[in-house]
Amino acid sequence: MSNTNNQKGLTRRQLLSRATAAGTSFVVGAGFLAAPNAAWAMETTALKSETMATLVQMARDIYPHDQVDDEYYVIAVKGYDSEESADAVEDGIAKLNAAAQAAGHDNYLAAGWERDRVDILRGMEDDAFFQKIRGGLVTGLYNQKAVWPIFGYEGASFEFGGYIDRGFDDINWL
Repeated sequence: MSNTNNQKGLTRRQLLSRATAAGTSFVVGAGFLAAPNAAWAMETTALKSETMATLVQMARDIYPHDQVDDEYYVIAVKGYDSEESADAVEDGIAKLNAAAQAAGHDNYLAAGWERDRVDILRGMEDDAFFQKIRGGLVTGLYNQKAVWPIFGYEGASFEFGGYIDRGFDDINWL
């Protein structure tokens, strides 16, 4: 297939197909981040795509839920892709990558085992950047109404008379 309009690089379709074949966690391109299965994709505006991919993996490692898809983590960290916070996030991810290099990895994403990434994060727990991301994820991830059913949360109950009259005793996992 020839590139008739003399564009250099890959088309979005080629990028996705090659990443899927390679089995990568994220497809990263200039201003573009996607899942290899194309279930979600996003464009970055202020952050580098690699930074956003690292931020999404960091979010997943801080609050790991196998049943929650990456797209919800992307939504949770999307707010950091702004001109106001870009410098701080880029610096924080650079520190995270430096910590990963000190642990023997090329960067944070290259630490293939979750346990290795968690150990790197534990070394940064007192860092202001880590605390900002961790704190922001509490609301960024868990305030998404789309994830509530995954956890069995039915939403606020005040307007329905409270939890006593609305599902207080329907928990089957306790």
